[in-house]
Amino acid sequence: MASNSPAPEGIEVQEPPTAGAWGEWNPTEDSARPPRGKHRVLKQRGGLARSSTVLGVGVIAAVGASGIATAQDRPQVAISLPSMPSLPGVLGGEDDADDAAAETPQADADAAPARTGIFPRQADRRADAGELLRSRILQQAESQQEAAAAQEQAESQRVAQEAAAKEAREAQERARQAAEAAAAEQAAKEEREAQEARAAAEAKAREAAIKAAGGYALPTSAYTLTSHYGDSGSMWSSGHHTGLDFAAPTGTPVKAVGSGKITSAGWSGAYGYRIVLELADGTEVWYCHLSSMSVTGGSVAAGDTIGRVGATGNVTGPHLHLEVREGGATVDPLTWLTARGLNV
Repeated sequence: MASNSPAPEGIEVQEPPTAGAWGEWNPTEDSARPPRGKHRVLKQRGGLARSSTVLGVGVIAAVGASGIATAQDRPQVAISLPSMPSLPGVLGGEDDADDAAAETPQADADAAPARTGIFPRQADRRADAGELLRSRILQQAESQQEAAAAQEQAESQRVAQEAAAKEAREAQERARQAAEAAAAEQAAKEEREAQEARAAAEAKAREAAIKAAGGYALPTSAYTLTSHYGDSGSMWSSGHHTGLDFAAPTGTPVKAVGSGKITSAGWSGAYGYRIVLELADGTEVWYCHLSSMSVTGGSVAAGDTIGRVGATGNVTGPHLHLEVREGGATVDPLTWLTARGLNV
């Protein structure tokens, strides 16, 4: 078989040891140093060159350390290493420094991305990512501003709606109060008109009765006769009753039985509050045990209210004690009133 062709220029060939001296072979820095020359590869500052060199040396060291290849069972094989880039200060640091000094500025410019680890496409991608992040931040800020504006608008609308609703409730309440006030006023007006109408009707009826009775009226209304003239008993100082009692609730109006003038009005001992009415013919009519007096003097007409039923003086209950005196002597009031056309 023809002999091996010479090794390419620039590659050192390590002569294998002789069979007798074969043993474990561990490459060293001297035996594994890459050749210098035209086969030298452009230096790269990155993880690729470093990892390739370390991986090759590690594999060779692992094979030698395993003890698998020996001089007895393996043929001798020549090992050659291709030129590999070196790292300053690691493999051939001084020579590499000289070579680095001889590199051209264009080589430095070409190697700049390798040194910085940023290539044009990577720079573009980073710029695009930064622009994308900026755009997203701006969009998020704009979204937050729009959300805040929408929330503020919604709050303003809510406040306006609440104010409108409150105003509507207040207006409704005012309208209700005004309607109630108008209704109450109308009811009061109708009541006044009804009372006036009743009073007018009563006055007309009294006038008719007085005219029918020759100008005389009953002394009170809604009454019950309890004690008559001449009744005897210890309750009266003279031993008998000198008048006619009209039992009625306290406050019942007391009327003038005829036209005349008030000659006396005030307290009168056992008679309580008393009013004396003197008629045109000189007859006196006494109104006794009154709770109040409406007039204390002057002229009155038949049917005029001059006082109120009461229980003042010597009494057992509210009533009007009516006495009629002619010439200073008492007469029977019932007979006197009946004689004047009054239905007692």
